[in-house]
Amino acid sequence: MDIRQINDEYSVTGQITVEELDQVKAMGFKSVVCHRPDDEEPGQPHFAQIEARAKELGLDIRHIPVGRMGVDEQGVKAMVDALDEFPRPMLGFCRSGARSTAIYEKSQHLRG
Repeated sequence: MDIRQINDEYSVTGQITVEELDQVKAMGFKSVVCHRPDDEEPGQPHFAQIEARAKELGLDIRHIPVGRMGVDEQGVKAMVDALDEFPRPMLGFCRSGARSTAIYEKSQHLRG
């Protein structure tokens, strides 16, 4: 995992595995948001698999997929809701971390 800290409340990384969630928890993250649609790439873990392990570990988790069309208004609103509802620090992930960064930055304009 290549975790990049955006600020004290939010960091991003590329695709994580079910097994890496233990490390995510040990690093002090309290919530996780997946911005990657299922079946985007062969062999990618499905959100349900990651969600099940995250819940076992006591992590809050939400799926806010950002597809090829990029970040849309509905996604940004869902991200604002996640930031308002979930404890932090939060880890966002997608294939590379770019979409997780973009949706967070756009959510900050609505959170004001």
